[in-house]
Amino acid sequence: MAQRLVAGQRSLPGLIALIFLLCLLLSGCATPVGSTTWRSPATLAGNWVTIQRGDTLGAIARRADIPLVRLMRFNPGVDPHKLAIGQRIMIPTQQERAPSGGPYRYQVRPGDTYSSIARHFGTTSGRIQNANRSINPNALKVGYLLQVPLRGNTSRVASRSTSPKPKPKPAVPAAKPARIPDPGPLPSQQKDWSWPLDDYRVVRQFGKDSRGSLQPMLLSTHSGSQAKSVANGKVSFASSMRHLGNVVIIHHSGNLQSVYALCDDLKVKEGQTVPMGTAVCTVSYSSATERYDLLFDVRHGGKPIDPRKVLR
Repeated sequence: MAQRLVAGQRSLPGLIALIFLLCLLLSGCATPVGSTTWRSPATLAGNWVTIQRGDTLGAIARRADIPLVRLMRFNPGVDPHKLAIGQRIMIPTQQERAPSGGPYRYQVRPGDTYSSIARHFGTTSGRIQNANRSINPNALKVGYLLQVPLRGNTSRVASRSTSPKPKPKPAVPAAKPARIPDPGPLPSQQKDWSWPLDDYRVVRQFGKDSRGSLQPMLLSTHSGSQAKSVANGKVSFASSMRHLGNVVIIHHSGNLQSVYALCDDLKVKEGQTVPMGTAVCTVSYSSATERYDLLFDVRHGGKPIDPRKVLR
């Protein structure tokens, strides 16, 4: 009996320690509101993320497992180069859409009102109400899908308004689009440019697609790859573009430009002179293709040309 009692006393501290450790593990699973450090992509979707020190939109996009371009489309008022600690970023869900020109398809979140949604997307609550007439704005439910038209755009619902139609104006002949002058033949010295990536695979050549639209070259690479300047030149643009993520444009002699799009972190600034081989940006990951893709384009006098005409 004494031996059993002693054995029980020895096991009691171990049992207490085990219970204490279990409590620590369970409490550690709770993530503070607004923190993104330990959240999985599935948890991030549909939430607001609070900017912490050192955060970038590219890092948040990777953490949420969505393309950087999609994240930027759903946060049109956010400057990726001027993020502030405490600033909130919206993570879109799979049900939401941000087509070119709008309207957005937005999923209602807790605490949303037409006014708060309008402020985020730079539109008006009246436009949202006109586009969603079947929904009571005073009884929004979490999960509702709303049409959010942008300024200057009208939704199909609003177009069926009972307001009188304006009288048609006299037809005015459409102005012909400005024609880019022919820059002439390529300078003979503009040859043997280096490729923008050291390790790459051409997944789409320059040329027209099945619909006849001219498409730039698309290169696939691996994580951490940096796009490099294909020739000596001067950076004329280094910022974000709608639908293209971060973009770098470099002007070269002979009226030539090289374009690097779908970038993540930018490595150069506008006005900077760069020699051939200078890193201009980090290639971003696309969850749509599950690859690290770089969109690369070469232009002569503003007209796109096949990059293989100047590359080695």
